[in-house]
Amino acid sequence: MRAREIAVNFKIDQASFEKYLMHSEYKTFVTKFGMSGAVLEDNVDVQKIVKDYRKWWEQENPQLAQMEKAKIEREKKERQAEIDRQNRERQAELDKQTAIANMLITSGFNFDGYHVVKYSGYISGDDAVEIPRTGLFERDKNGEKLTNALVKIRRQALSELKEAAYCLGCNAVIGVDFDYITLEPETQSRSLSGVSTLEPYVICVTANGNAVIIEKDEDYKGLN
Repeated sequence: MRAREIAVNFKIDQASFEKYLMHSEYKTFVTKFGMSGAVLEDNVDVQKIVKDYRKWWEQENPQLAQMEKAKIEREKKERQAEIDRQNRERQAELDKQTAIANMLITSGFNFDGYHVVKYSGYISGDDAVEIPRTGLFERDKNGEKLTNALVKIRRQALSELKEAAYCLGCNAVIGVDFDYITLEPETQSRSLSGVSTLEPYVICVTANGNAVIIEKDEDYKGLN
């Protein structure tokens, strides 16, 4: 095994390591020493040799060893701080998704068993989808395409509505309704072949509501 490979694997200085090998009890394990560096026997205990080398190096270079230890400790703290930061971000995102999933919404203005303790303002969530005109009105296809498009953008608009409420520190939205806009562009685009095609339909939806904080009524017994 080459000393150069050991130095790379264990992140130690090759020249210093080879100097140690040639002046220590491990000299007998060196089978070759030349321009390409020292070569050790294949069956040597590399980890023990490196461990002993590091002890020797610390004794020979006490100030550098102290600086190296301080650097390692600093890097360790920085890595831990980064891990802690990532864990906090993951936990915050989990808490957010849980809060949004549990958020109550209604088209009315109250919830059975709860009362509003704070109104935080009018909020909205938006989304839009393009529907190509080509093939839209094929038999048995138009209703399915339109319905799927509406379901998709309505869910996304509600998701944004809930997130807006969460950002305000609220746990519910009341008075929820939807506004729809359908755009039918008349602009035509002409390809290089001279064929004109109509621009796709654009369907927009906005979910509106009032962000509130609600608390459960302690004396609520539920429905009889």
